Amino acid sequence: MEENEKILALREQLHKHNYQYYVLNTPLISDQEFDQMMHELQRLEEKHPEMFDPNSPTQRVGSDLSQDFQQVRHKYPMLSLANTYNRDDVRDFYQRVSEGLHGAPFEICCELKFDGLSISITYENGVLMRAVTRGDGVQGDDVTNNIRTIRSIPLQLDANKTWLPNFEVRGEVLMPWKSFDRLNKEREMREEPLFANPRNAASGTLKSKNSAVVAERGLDAYFYYLYGESLPSDSHYDNIKKLGEWGFKISDAMKCVQTLDEIYEFIDYWDAERSHLPVTTDGIVLKVNSVKQQQELGMTAKNPRWAIAYKFQAERACTRLNNVVFQVGRTGAVTPVAEMEPVLLAGTVVKRASLHNADIMNSFQLHYGDYVYVEKAGEIIPQIVGVDESRRNYEGQVIPFISVCPECGTPLVRYEGEAASFCPNDNSCPPQIKGRIEHFISRDAMNIEFLGPETIEEYFNRNLIHDSADLYNLQVSQLCGADGSKLKSARKIVESIQKSVTTPFDKSLYALGIRFVGKVVAKALAKHFRTLDALQNASLEELLEVDGVGNVIAESVMRFFRDDRNRMLIGKLEMAGIDFSMPEMAESASDALSGKSIVISGVFKHHSREEYKELIERHSGKNVSSISSKTSFILAGENMGPSKLQKAQSLGVTIVTEDDFLKMIGEE
Repeated sequence: MEENEKILALREQLHKHNYQYYVLNTPLISDQEFDQMMHELQRLEEKHPEMFDPNSPTQRVGSDLSQDFQQVRHKYPMLSLANTYNRDDVRDFYQRVSEGLHGAPFEICCELKFDGLSISITYENGVLMRAVTRGDGVQGDDVTNNIRTIRSIPLQLDANKTWLPNFEVRGEVLMPWKSFDRLNKEREMREEPLFANPRNAASGTLKSKNSAVVAERGLDAYFYYLYGESLPSDSHYDNIKKLGEWGFKISDAMKCVQTLDEIYEFIDYWDAERSHLPVTTDGIVLKVNSVKQQQELGMTAKNPRWAIAYKFQAERACTRLNNVVFQVGRTGAVTPVAEMEPVLLAGTVVKRASLHNADIMNSFQLHYGDYVYVEKAGEIIPQIVGVDESRRNYEGQVIPFISVCPECGTPLVRYEGEAASFCPNDNSCPPQIKGRIEHFISRDAMNIEFLGPETIEEYFNRNLIHDSADLYNLQVSQLCGADGSKLKSARKIVESIQKSVTTPFDKSLYALGIRFVGKVVAKALAKHFRTLDALQNASLEELLEVDGVGNVIAESVMRFFRDDRNRMLIGKLEMAGIDFSMPEMAESASDALSGKSIVISGVFKHHSREEYKELIERHSGKNVSSISSKTSFILAGENMGPSKLQKAQSLGVTIVTEDDFLKMIGEE
């Protein structure tokens, strides 16, 4: 391929990977492969200036902009850092800094490079005013409401501290390993696609339209830069330490050094120790410590000259593929799993790796006996990333994706828009039945103690249970053993099952296992409809009025309740004593909003959005999430979304200010 053709091909590939990484949050290649492609394109473009294109991936910072958020221009551009994977580039950076400062002495502040979503937060008079993502470096998404839910980010600074009256602080929003493990476990139970790594999980969470989802997922944030007039110090290191005194979370791993050897020592230490951190890191950031020297060195069009990121190599191992087995989950989704010769990877022995679905599995054209490359995505989830074709024995057969369920023999189906293949025999396929019962008894659902997968397996094999409702028919005599040796545990199990009939509606709704209905959505549906009868009979339009419910969830809910078998199960559960309804609401404060459907939008001074929703209900109004011709008015705070404003104007919907609304309900 000629070099001009290669430039065009690289641009096309990088545009695709930019979209996968920044917009869909589902990267198809590793960061290292992406960076290698970008460096190669930069090299070729420098060699062929006649091929200049302002829309080349090398001419912009990758964007995470979303059309669902208001875009805000950055006061100080958020440029990305130049990055490298080798020490020679670190040495070259050090030499460039020395030359740029004309031999003047300088310090380098070494910091961990946290792998999350960059954020810029503005504070005025000690109060959090606005939070904006990096976006394209010039402007980003206003995610202030979501940022307010992260408990490690101060909403108001301690008045006893001496901080700048107005400043901007930059950091990284992260999902700690503990939160990541919990979230993926919940998604696995619901058979939703797992997040590949904490960075994708953090990014997807922060871009959620529902701040309750953000609050639920346990994000964290570390801060690493301060902008403002009259900074506390010329030392970047001292300024970050000052942020720590003001109440911001900063890393304890920062260190100021003067020599190249000290930089290498810092890199070597954290390359080994990073696995012990509570959050994921993917490298080291090196910054000239003096703010004045940073300004003297300046910027290129894309990167600061005074900083560079050294990225750690992803640990990879090569091992023999022995077999691919196929697992069936509670929703019928079939997952191919590679079984390999055990190999040590990132400190643990790996023997199995998910291949996710037929498309991903077939992309490798796996043969029995292949030697495959395995990495840990985000250093936690083993995944096959390639095949060593030079060692392939072509006498080994290609491993096909199965066409029938490995458990019950039913032909598999693949629904439009779904990556997974499914066994449609949800009524008789054993793993699906047992999986739904295990979900039903789980802590976040009915929370039936003393039961687990092993006991469910035993009761199912003994034909004691065939669905969740059968649990309520279990007798102590059936569970205590022939000699009565399990009498005490049997009594505990039966008591716990009977106790579960008082489970609140949102949890019992979640326990039904409706696809795509997680804990947060179940709570929103329960609060909105208040009874299962109302939810079962809701139209698509009515479902879409619920915060956090889009077309996919709404259609899944309707599909679930159209199934006669699900209705029969609900009937049996109601006969067992489960009350699928919310308790009666307290008497209304007034009927000032009776018959009115109200949309809330923007940021408010006097109450939070959730408090306004409660006020609307207390005064007999109805909260709706989307604007339509039936909307009575919009309660609008500051920074109301432009798309909502445009739609309101086109439909002639009244805009009511916060103060006018409070007068309307008699609260001055």
